Amino acid sequence: MKLPSQDAAAREVPEDRSHRVLLPRRTPMPPLRQVARRLLMALLVLLATVFIVWIDRNEYHDNADGRVDLLDCFYYATVTLSTTGYGDIVPYGDSARLLNILLITPLRVLFLIILVGTTLEVLTERTREQWQLKRWRNTLRDHTVIVGFGTKGRSAAQTLCATGLNRDRIVIVDPSSKVIDAAVADGFAGVVGDATRSDVLLRAEVQRAHQVVIATQRDDTAVLVSLTARQLNKKANIVAAVREEENAPLLRQSGADAVITSASAAGRLLGLSVHSPSAGTVMEDLIQQGSGLDLVERTVVKAEVGKSVRETDDLVVSVLRGHRLLGYDDPEASPLQSTDRLITIVRAAPTEAADLSGKQSAKPNLPGTGVAPMRRADE
Repeated sequence: MKLPSQDAAAREVPEDRSHRVLLPRRTPMPPLRQVARRLLMALLVLLATVFIVWIDRNEYHDNADGRVDLLDCFYYATVTLSTTGYGDIVPYGDSARLLNILLITPLRVLFLIILVGTTLEVLTERTREQWQLKRWRNTLRDHTVIVGFGTKGRSAAQTLCATGLNRDRIVIVDPSSKVIDAAVADGFAGVVGDATRSDVLLRAEVQRAHQVVIATQRDDTAVLVSLTARQLNKKANIVAAVREEENAPLLRQSGADAVITSASAAGRLLGLSVHSPSAGTVMEDLIQQGSGLDLVERTVVKAEVGKSVRETDDLVVSVLRGHRLLGYDDPEASPLQSTDRLITIVRAAPTEAADLSGKQSAKPNLPGTGVAPMRRADE
């Protein structure tokens, strides 16, 4: 569900809540359940102490009647664990005193820890968060940073996940704490702050990122973010979206490798749908990742080396050779080389898809994808 403030262009962030890094966490236990759990642990510690005293009751002396029964064991365990210690029941045997040193004293400490568990939990939670954040920074490499988690940013994250990228390899940057909370709830790591500032992008470890997706709502913000990201990371692949097509060259000059004009793309799709509704449906199907038809980029398999583009098992749209993008009908695209990458149209399907007979399809999935190649008409 989309948050009301999700698509805001610029948001005011309180100073004490800015520049925070939030990592995905498990769903917290309800308060009443936490209290019940602690009470149960305290009761178990008390029963364990009673059992220890009971099995060695002959080594204890009661100043009232000289003997220790079950009620006296509960009484002794209670006053001992609470550190009250009236002294009316005391261990006088060597074994009883040894058990007090080795067992009852640790149980007393454990009982006190449970009683003050709320305070300790706050301190432990803070320490654990700092440890997790440090570990996250040390292990984060070649990840994807998405700046802006509005409609475009969320769609980009969903598409990346659909293509096989793990959620823990995606970091969301947004100035709204509510938006970041929503991103963290979806399993992404989030950074609260203005991405035009280098210190915010450094918190997202953009200097070690493999790719940066800029999905801000303002074109001027996208230009500043692109400049900052390129300054921090010279090798990252930066993809940005702009509303106005006239701002695309400026964004490319600021360091973006690819620029998507959202307004023009939507307008062209609308015009195509009016002129040819079927063609518009196919284009919309290609845009939606994970259903129907998908556009994927893959490497050339060994069996395809030396063949022409038309001899491959699936529909090839373009061939990426080095830094050159060759069309399927370009004479230089054939024969295929082992270092080429193919842009193909495939039909989205589960990796382990089975046919009606219960046998797995003999048609292999495309290398590096979870989709099956499209069959040609003559197949």
